Amino acid sequence: MKPGLKALAILLLFAGLVLVNYLAANLPLRLDATAGKIYTLTPGTRAILARVGEPITLDFYFSRDSASTPIQVKNYADQVLEMLHQYVRASGGRITLNVINPEPDTPEEEKAAAAGLQPINSPDSGGDPVYFGLAATQADKHASLPSFSATREQLLEYDLSLLVSDVGRVDADKPKLGLITSLPLQGSAPQETQMLMMMQQQPKPGQYVATEWSHNFNLQAVQSDADKLPDNLDALAVIHPQNLSPKLQFAIDQFILSGKPVFLAVDPSSQYFKRQGGQQMMMGGPQPGVSSDLPQLLNSYGIGYNAQAIVGDPLHSTKVRTSRSGAVSDLPTWLSLDKDSGNAQSPATAQLKSFFFVEAGSFNIKAAPGVTVTPLIETSDQSGDLQAAMLQFAPPDEIARQITPSGKKTIAALLQGKFKTAFPDGPPKDPAPAPDAPKPADDPKAKTQNPKSLTESATTSTLLVVADTDWLFDDFIFDPDARQAGYLMPRNDDLDFADNALDFLTGSTDLLSIRGKMPAQRPFKVVQDMEATARKKFDAQLTALEARLNEVQTKLSALQTKKTEGGRLVATPEMQKAIDDFRTQQAGIKTEQRDIRRTLREDIDSLGRRLLWINLLATPLAVGCFGLWFHRSRRRA
Repeated sequence: MKPGLKALAILLLFAGLVLVNYLAANLPLRLDATAGKIYTLTPGTRAILARVGEPITLDFYFSRDSASTPIQVKNYADQVLEMLHQYVRASGGRITLNVINPEPDTPEEEKAAAAGLQPINSPDSGGDPVYFGLAATQADKHASLPSFSATREQLLEYDLSLLVSDVGRVDADKPKLGLITSLPLQGSAPQETQMLMMMQQQPKPGQYVATEWSHNFNLQAVQSDADKLPDNLDALAVIHPQNLSPKLQFAIDQFILSGKPVFLAVDPSSQYFKRQGGQQMMMGGPQPGVSSDLPQLLNSYGIGYNAQAIVGDPLHSTKVRTSRSGAVSDLPTWLSLDKDSGNAQSPATAQLKSFFFVEAGSFNIKAAPGVTVTPLIETSDQSGDLQAAMLQFAPPDEIARQITPSGKKTIAALLQGKFKTAFPDGPPKDPAPAPDAPKPADDPKAKTQNPKSLTESATTSTLLVVADTDWLFDDFIFDPDARQAGYLMPRNDDLDFADNALDFLTGSTDLLSIRGKMPAQRPFKVVQDMEATARKKFDAQLTALEARLNEVQTKLSALQTKKTEGGRLVATPEMQKAIDDFRTQQAGIKTEQRDIRRTLREDIDSLGRRLLWINLLATPLAVGCFGLWFHRSRRRA
């Protein structure tokens, strides 16, 4: 080929590559090849975007050119920006995206601050403030995400869809959720706040789950001594009910029978009240009840629940620091459940991967015909029941020994169908008036004003029950180290479960398909499985060593009681033999530990070398095979 033709061919090839890249960047077609489809919008998000009426403007503020912006933040910003472009394309022109680089001391930085965005680092640290957030505007309504964090990567689409939904919705559009609880989910009640301030104590802060619910619902608190529920409620949440008036229990029953959904969480051992009880006992006050129950309603609906029984599951125990010395023990009543514990078919739990329950109870449900029972979260078949009273002073190893496996335990369940009333005799009667009390005047309209109570479900009733309440508290949802550093990082999916449960009950399924997405950076599961297998064997050796150590120490303690007349210890042959045996056992176990570590390292190193060669040779081999095939095809032609 002539030199001029070669140069033209190279020029045409370069132009073709540029054209292909340009077309790939601008064509509306996209291929999401990630394992978790992290760039593919879920049906819930598309439904939210389809309901957008007036145009929405998204202002994405990111200090890309700042020297203070970490490289990992820049990488995550690219992921966020790509997701935002997906929203723009899927909105059909109803969403406009502006990408803004707010440099220091510029109008753009002032706009970012005015929109409620917060820099992800402090100017006092020596660098320029770095903005990485999003502001949404629709007409005169504004909403914002103050800052993005890679720790919420799995919830990125949820956060963006929630922002779009919030800015396009007024409070009147939100469903009304009644909330009956003895727990400070929304912070201290006014009377309790006043009492704490008089005692020079800080009021109790609200829990993040209540903040999440307030995004999607108009929360209306209902006091436990109320006689009725507020009008026009769309759903009801009853959490750790205590001392509910009979009339309020009747109102809850009628609410369920009317077809309105109810979320009910009871607890045999509330950690909040246990802590409060310890403080009150130190101050000479009575210990509050830590358990909650609604026996009349639950028994009527066929839900067996023992308010004094706590579930223990050795296969899902949690490592907990149980003493001031820093010792860590496996606590079988603190349940760290994985995705296999959740119902993969229910929208409330299908995409969730982990749950955490502390001293939870369980349900034994034998519902009447016409009622469908769907277990949502269950423990393993090695679980057993423990009496709450025995946990107060028992050490963790003693608790584990007291567990008698009796099969899977249902922590959460969904009941749907035709319910029978828990008040077959009608509404509770008012207490008899005092003999000297004035007689109320007869009201001929009273009977017409009080409609006849329901004796069974007017339509399909829905009740979601959970046998624990501690999972709703920030202390058990978020990583404590992250909270201390000033940001929230979920360490389980309990918050998502709380959102899913209420969204599912109220029929808002748009956000259900968004949560629990796979992160872009995924761990190497093969290596993790190898490490877990070796660590399991390693832990078994440690457990055996600890058991033998306790046995030898018991022998030594018994031998040390034998003293001479002078009070000196006697190193008897029996004691010396016990010591020698222990040293021999200890040396053997240490050798096994070293072998396990060495084998683990060798397997991982070997796997790493194989992967390295595969990565290095895969592309050249593929190109070579293609070239060989192309060469042979040309020769045959």
